[in-house]
Order: sequence, then C-alpha cells, then structure tokens
Amino acid sequence: MPKDSSIKHVLLIGSGPIVIGQACEFDYSGSQASRSLREEGIKVTLINSNPATIMTDPVTADNVYLLPLEKKSIVKILQEHPDIDAVLPTMGGQTALNLAIDCEKGGVWKKFGVRMIGVDIDAIDTAENREKFKALMEKIGVGVCKGDTATSFLQGKEIAQEIGFPLIIRASYTLGGAGGAFVEKAEDFEKLLSAGLQASPVHEVLIEQSILGWKEYELEVMRDNIGNMIVICSIENFDPMGVHTGDSITVAPAMTLPDTVYQRMRNYAITMMNSIGNFAGGCNVQFAVSPDNSEIIGIEINPRVSRSSALASKATGYPIAKVAAKLAIGYNLDELTNSITGTTSAFFEPAIDYVIVKIPRWNFDKFKGSDRRLGLSMKAVGEVMGIGRNFQEALQKACQSLEIKRNGLGADGKELRNQEELLYSLANPSWNRLFHVYDAFKLGISFRTIQDITKIDKWFLKQIEELIQIENEIEKYKIDTIPAELMDKAKKRGYADRQIAHLLNCLESEVFNKRYHEMGIKRVYKLVDTCAAEFEAQTPYYYSTFGEENESTTSKKKKVVVLGSGPNRVGQGIEFDYSCVHGVLAAKECGYETIMINCNPETVSTDPDISDKLYFEPVFWEHIYEIILQEKPEGVIVQLGGQTALKLAEKLDKYGIKIIGTSYEALDLAEDRGRFSTLLKENEVPYPEFGTIHNTDEALELCKTIGFPLLVRPSYVLGGQGMKIVINEKELEEHVVNVLRDIPNNEILLDHFLEGAIEAEADAICDGENVHIIGIMQHIEPAGIHSGDSYAVLPPYNLGDYVMRQIETYTKKIALALRTVGLINIQFAIKNDKVYVIEANPRASRTVPFICKAYQEPYVNYATKVMLGEKKVTDFEFNPVKKGYAIKEPVFSFHKFPNVNKELGPEMKSTGEAIYFIEDLMDDYFLKIYAERNLYLSR
Repeated sequence: MPKDSSIKHVLLIGSGPIVIGQACEFDYSGSQASRSLREEGIKVTLINSNPATIMTDPVTADNVYLLPLEKKSIVKILQEHPDIDAVLPTMGGQTALNLAIDCEKGGVWKKFGVRMIGVDIDAIDTAENREKFKALMEKIGVGVCKGDTATSFLQGKEIAQEIGFPLIIRASYTLGGAGGAFVEKAEDFEKLLSAGLQASPVHEVLIEQSILGWKEYELEVMRDNIGNMIVICSIENFDPMGVHTGDSITVAPAMTLPDTVYQRMRNYAITMMNSIGNFAGGCNVQFAVSPDNSEIIGIEINPRVSRSSALASKATGYPIAKVAAKLAIGYNLDELTNSITGTTSAFFEPAIDYVIVKIPRWNFDKFKGSDRRLGLSMKAVGEVMGIGRNFQEALQKACQSLEIKRNGLGADGKELRNQEELLYSLANPSWNRLFHVYDAFKLGISFRTIQDITKIDKWFLKQIEELIQIENEIEKYKIDTIPAELMDKAKKRGYADRQIAHLLNCLESEVFNKRYHEMGIKRVYKLVDTCAAEFEAQTPYYYSTFGEENESTTSKKKKVVVLGSGPNRVGQGIEFDYSCVHGVLAAKECGYETIMINCNPETVSTDPDISDKLYFEPVFWEHIYEIILQEKPEGVIVQLGGQTALKLAEKLDKYGIKIIGTSYEALDLAEDRGRFSTLLKENEVPYPEFGTIHNTDEALELCKTIGFPLLVRPSYVLGGQGMKIVINEKELEEHVVNVLRDIPNNEILLDHFLEGAIEAEADAICDGENVHIIGIMQHIEPAGIHSGDSYAVLPPYNLGDYVMRQIETYTKKIALALRTVGLINIQFAIKNDKVYVIEANPRASRTVPFICKAYQEPYVNYATKVMLGEKKVTDFEFNPVKKGYAIKEPVFSFHKFPNVNKELGPEMKSTGEAIYFIEDLMDDYFLKIYAERNLYLSR
C-alpha cells in the first residue's frame, strides 16, 4: 500500500529530559523520524521539553514547541495548528506513549480530529499491562513465568504464598524497570511489594517465578501494515537474567544461540507481534532461554522504538526509526529502499559479518552511598558500542570507549587481586563485573567456579580466558623480540598499543612504531553495509580492524575531523552531541568533507547520514591517530565534544596535528587552575583568594592564609568531579587524600569559598580579536551548587547594570587573553556587587544549546565558521528573539537510588535538563523555585 495521502501534518512527541532509563536514543529516533516524514512532503510539528537535543532544533521540524510534556501543551499546539491530522507517539519512549494514552483517555485526539499512527492503544495496553500480556502469551502458546498480577498489598501476599520464593516483582507502566525487584527471602517481600505498587502509575505489579540465571535475548523486529515482518538483528545479553537489559553488556548477533532455538524464538516473536494489535513500525521482543536451551519464555514486547532499536540501527546500518516512520504513514516494507545501499529493498533482513558489543556506562561515584548492585531497575546513564571482526576485538574496543581510566579489558596493571572481593563481585554484579571476571581468571580462580557464580555462558567466559593466555604469551618477550605473528594476533583481538606496552614494559609509542612502521600491522577500515558486502553500500560508515582489504577510500577534498563526546554520563550529556552535529553541518556549508569519530550508539552524531564519513570508533588516541594518518585532514575540532575530545588536545598538539579553533596552549591554560588564576591576576580580573597544592602538607599550610570555608577543586575535570566545600582542617585533609587517590599527581586549587554569593555564567564567541556574548544566565541557587545542577535564568532576573557591565567586561577580557577562537563559557560569583571569576572553559558548554533554543539563533554554526577561519564574529548579524525569560531546569534521577539523599553541592548530579518559558517574574513557577533555592545545598 502506498503512502496514505490524507496525512498532511504530523505531531511528533519527544521523550523530555534525559533520565536514567530514557536517554538520548529517543533524540536519535525522533530526529530520524522527523526527517523521514518531511522527505515525504509531510509537515512535522514537534513537542519536547529538552533544549539540549538536535530533535528540538529548527533543522529537524517545521514547528518546534519547547513545552512541558503534558496534556495542556498538546491542546495548545492543536489549537494553534488545526491542520494536524495525525500523531506519532512511538519515537519518544515511555514518556511519549504515556502522554498519548493520557490524551486518548481525555478525548483530546477525538476532539481535534487527530488519529494515532504507528501504534494502536490496544497494542500498547496489551504490552504494558502485565496481566493482559501474560494471558495473551498463554493463549498463543508462548511460554511465560508462573505468576499473577496484584493491585493490592493483600493480593500480592497471596500470590507470593502460592508461587514460593525466590520470585520477581515487575511494576506495570514504568520506565527502565523502576519498581522491579528480585525477592530471595520472604522477610524482604513486603517492603519490595510496597515499593513496586507505589512505582507503578496504575499501582499494579506482576509477581512471578524467578528465572534468575537464564540466558536473555532480544529480537529487534519491523512490521508493516499488511503483516510483513523482518528481524533486524538478534541481541544476546552477556549477563544472564537478573540484570536489566539496559545495564547488561549485550552482543549482536547472538553468539551462543543454536539455530533451532533461534528459529523457534523468531516464530514466537512473529506470533507475538501479530497478536497484540494492528501496528506498523519497530518492535523489541525479549526472551529468556533456559541454560540447556530447552525452554523459551516471553518476557516482554515493546511496540515502539526503544533503546535497543538505536543499538540495532547502529549495529546493522538499518535505519529503524526512519523506516518505522514511513510504515506509520502507510508504506509497506517492499515499497521502501534500503538507504545504506540505495538500490536494494528495505524488505530484507540485514546480514552482518562483524560483531557488536555494547557496554553500559554508570556513574555510581556521583551518588555516594548508592546500592551499586545491578538488578531489575536500570542504573546506567549511557552506553558505548564496539565493532570488531570477532567478539574479543569488539569487547576490547568497547572497553576502550568507556572513559573509565582503563585501556581495555585487562593488561593495564589495575587488576583486583583479592579473592574474597572478587567472588563477592562475581555474585553481586555491579559496573565492574566484566573486569572482575577477567581478574578472577588472572588470579587463577577456576573456570567452573566463575561460571557457577556468574551463570555467564561458557562461550563468553572462554573468550575472556583466551585473552589471558595471549597476554601470558606476550609477557615472554620484549619490544625488540616480539614476533610479528603474535603482535598481529593481539591487534586482531582488539588490544590497544598501550595494553601491549604494559605487557612488554615499554612505551606506547614504541609499540606503535614497531607494529605500524616495522611490521606493517596497520588498521584497515570496513563498511557497515547491512548486507555483509553482498551489495555496494552508498553510506560511508566505517569501523577498523586488522589484516583485510581497506574499504575506506580517501578523497582529495579538504577535510575536517570532529571528535565526538563518547558515552553519556553525569556532567557530559547530549548537549555536546548537539554541538558536534552543528559543527559537522557548518563545516559542510564551508565546503569541507566532514569526518565524525564517536562510539555512542544513542546519538545523532553517529547517524551515518549526518557527516560525509562516520568512523564508529573509540574516542581513544590510537584509533583517532590512525584515522588521521588515513584521512590527512586540515585539522581536528576538539572544542565541541566536551572533556572527552579536549583530553586529546595535548596528544594532537604533540604530534603536530592542527587543532582547529582555540590552541592547545589556551585550552590547557584554562584547565590548569593555578595558571588560569595567575592569568586573571595579570589582567586585573577579580577572583576568590586561592592557592594551588599537590599534597596534604601544602593544603594544611595554605588554609591558614586563605581561611575557611574552602572550595577544593582538582584540575582537568568535568562536571565538578572531586569538588567539595570544606570547613575545617580535618575535612580538608580527608578530601585532598581522596582526590589524589582518584586523580594522582593532580594540581588542586584551594579557593576561598564566597558563602552566600550569587552565581552567573556567560557564553561567548570570539575570533581572537572580537568577542560577542551570546547569553548571560543567572543561577537561582546560591554559590556552592554546580552550574549543571542549578536552575538558571536567561537573561538574568536581578543583576543590576553595574554587575552586568563587570560580567561583560571580564568575559571579553578573558576571551581575548586566552586567544579564544570559537566558543567560551565563563562562570562568575557575585558578592556585595563585586564580580569574581570562578573558571573559564574555552569550548562548547552545557548551556550553549539552551541559549541557541531560547534566542533562536544557531550559535554553534557561527562558532564553527569562526574556528575554521571562514568568518569573523563581525560578519554575523546577531538578532536574538528576546521575550520574557527562559529557565533551565535540571532533572535528576535520584529515584533510581532510594537510599541516597538529594543533596546538591559543587559536584554535578543531574542527568538532564528541561526548558521552561515565563513572561515575567511573578510567574508561579519562578516564585516556587526561587523560594526553594536553598533547599538542597550541601557540601
């Protein structure tokens, strides 16, 4: 069936601020869906409250509404656009679905003549309602766990008595497994049942038998209006049942699934999809398989794009959200073209000749006292993906992408050698269990013990055990004697030069020179092409490996490399992906061939049709360097990818690779707390009294001069890592010891803390000679709460002219003193009408996308053109739309850590943000948050 020509204008619902359990994968799917609909000549109006996303950018849709995701916002949009005839709610995660259902129940869609496309309410209800899902599975012959649904405390106790322990509680209609729990003992049941009933918006839980330790699989499936179905890919969880799939390491395609079991699973998935209602689009189906592969149980079905859809899209190159949007407007799969090949049909099952490994990224260090054990409720804040020709290569590349101060899996001298601690970690999975499985093998704990405790499939464990055997072999040699075959073997298994250098006791550069120049062991680049190279791919989307034909051809055009921001984490989120995407688009406008390097499968920057060439690789020195040797770009843009990209500036500078925009010297000067304060002094810019220290003795001496309270600040960190306010010598000594343990040899700044000060920040674009301030924001919370955790108001709400003039003067002075070329963000503290400078960041900041959205101007585009030397600041006509105030609202995920107090201080803890517009300062919303400004201040 061709496109439904009656659909002229679609409302697309986004997913709101990023929280644990719902991250930027929906920015990717929403952006892709919008582009897909507009290709068909359909008008798109979009609602989302998240200012940091590409999805809410004017480049994405015809109309963008930055409004709270609630019924009254939908009504306002439909009143202003009476020609909207359809709503697509399947691209915005659980938030969008819940809002669509709310509007359906409230009669909103019926009143305005809007129909829901891409899904129907029955399908959502069947999938989300645990009781209905279970009954349907039994009816169609798909195995389910023994259990029942409870809507009261009493009912829950009766069901538990009938099933017996251990058992699982799953809350209905929640996100990221919230409210779910494993219950091992009867005495824990009542507390966990109460929590589950409260977490469910309909106060309903499913209580069922425990299948802890079974193998877990997912199938990502597409379905069209006439029932055509294809499996995009199978995904296997490295971690067995018991760890939420968002917290599990996952592998595609499935590695340990016998073909007969896969065929049964595939048939079940098709039967399940056909039975839940009439919908067209992407769907994720999850299964548990008994360890002996004899029994398959259906766990859940999500009739919408999901976190796994983004992963499956990037893993296979099949654009699930793009195709799902076309299916929603009436097309069938056999009527669409595969956008990777440009010639074959979209009605085909991708074939991949490589392995994908996804590893989640956690931030437990930000939530002191949190339960770090992984279970039914998701706790990861982001994820990375590694692509390799074999499981070991993909696994090592994923580990290199995580940015947790590891060089891969093992071979870096950071092994845990305590047997008791290792055995506990294997039995109680947390963020580091993968590394501890490796450590256990290294220590000599038996294969059988490791497998008995973890229930991880033997095949995966053998792969890790084999890595240790390779390392033992390498350790027999020195850099001069290692055979080329062994070096080649290590590189093909994903080992970084740094890891090999550790094993050979030499320098990373020596390993690189030996294998690259002497042995000729160089990376080659393979296409991600959806069809295992059977058809020619049009989309330049590459990963690296060793020893095969190089499929990446280098053009003669002038090129620029943009370094991405790696995995999402607290302190570095989607706002840097926004900046990277706009940097790529601006460089394209200037005639450059754009090359993107990133490893985050959730993002728009890793969509293959954003840049001219995408290298899905770790943002890790060795990988970047070889891409640069291959492509020979004019230079590299580092100031858009947050701290991830900035940390590589020193290496680029050392190797004589041009950094486009602000120089490494200026970037380093701003990061080095001591040198930066000296620069302020030379330029007569006020700053809190300070000193730098390297150990506790120096700290205890310095505090006598500066006086308490003190703000302790490490150099070269993001998101306020390691920052703390201390009020006496004991606290000071304890904290300095902790910082130096976590960040050895760091230069630490001790500032006199300006208690009761007001904080503000300014963002500007500078070309080395001219400075234009794009926005000044005033924080509502007092000094001491990290800027990322503060409500902030644009423009400032009560800074007088005298204070504003100081902010403007110092911003321009500092931007010029640092010889900034591109973006800069400066943080201020104001006390008794005197403005003090706290820090400067000559790079894209968290607030830049917010200011772009509030003032409706493409500042990253302008800044990139300045960095490239194509434009001066004076060449732009700045014309911001200034009406009322825009408030940046931080969003937290403390609900994931119920035993952690919501305390805010100098270290950032928010996972996302929303934007809220008010006309004046008498708005109830502003008055409420202003009244609560001191509520959560802590040290």
